[in-house]
Amino acid sequence: MKKADFPVANVRHFFEPGPVMLISSALANERDIMTLGWHTVLEFSPSLIGCMISVGNHSHRLIKESRECVINLPTSGLLDTVVAIGNCSGEEIDKFAEFSLTPQPASNVSAPMIAECHASFECRLFEDALVDSLNFFVFEVVKAHVAPSPKKPETVHYCGDGEFMLSGKHVSRRSLFRPEML
Repeated sequence: MKKADFPVANVRHFFEPGPVMLISSALANERDIMTLGWHTVLEFSPSLIGCMISVGNHSHRLIKESRECVINLPTSGLLDTVVAIGNCSGEEIDKFAEFSLTPQPASNVSAPMIAECHASFECRLFEDALVDSLNFFVFEVVKAHVAPSPKKPETVHYCGDGEFMLSGKHVSRRSLFRPEML
């Protein structure tokens, strides 16, 4: 396969790691929702998730000070809402009210879950060594809430430049898979 030079600044379009998430946070009488596409699984047990949350985002302060959040998994039916949430600031509006999303109390954290999302993962800040230098938060998932159906929801994946991809056909290779190699 012939390859051509490609702008290094655009390689993220090939690396976007997974489904777009809606991160909900709360601190005192403030709450917010932000759209997040930059995250990665770091460990299985404890369940650690790394998230890049820009200091310019209102949620950054709420999460840094409260040391907790909820990572919510929206599906394709919420794509326009996901984009709209990312296009505005929680300093100016209540995003739950503005986008008709239902906050639900979480079990272990103060941040609300989003009822309309397929799954909600309650998180506590596990490691903050990279927050000040790289805006990188390492969260431990302390409680998971997942809708029983569908088993494989149609998730939204950000490709950059305002383009998204929807999760597609699932292909099994279990007969070839060696879990001990993880």
